[in-house]
Amino acid sequence: MSLKAGDIITFERTFKAEDVALFIKVSGDEGSHHVTPDEQGRLVIQGLLTATLPTKIGGDNNVLARTMNFEFLRPVFTGDTIICKATIEQFEKQNNRTHITASFLCENQHKKEVMRGDFSGVIL
Repeated sequence: MSLKAGDIITFERTFKAEDVALFIKVSGDEGSHHVTPDEQGRLVIQGLLTATLPTKIGGDNNVLARTMNFEFLRPVFTGDTIICKATIEQFEKQNNRTHITASFLCENQHKKEVMRGDFSGVIL
């Protein structure tokens, strides 16, 4: 893939209870809201599990991240489909490396913003 400033990359994922359980096993983040369903039978997704959406976009493009900033705006629940749109802000060669900076916005299936942020790094 040949990226350039202004490109928008989109990735979406629907989170399941199994995803929460696996993330608990890996991260140890087992707050009661991640293991006890709410009145609608949903679990709250860990914030950093939600953050795997923009990291997947970076990984798909061989980005070695140097900085990542996340702002968590509202909870994400099991059964939610989250759409992440990353906008390439900077993509340029400097000193034999390709530097990238991108911003991202994640919305749920109801078009409500759940997370936003940015990342920067180099392309391997």
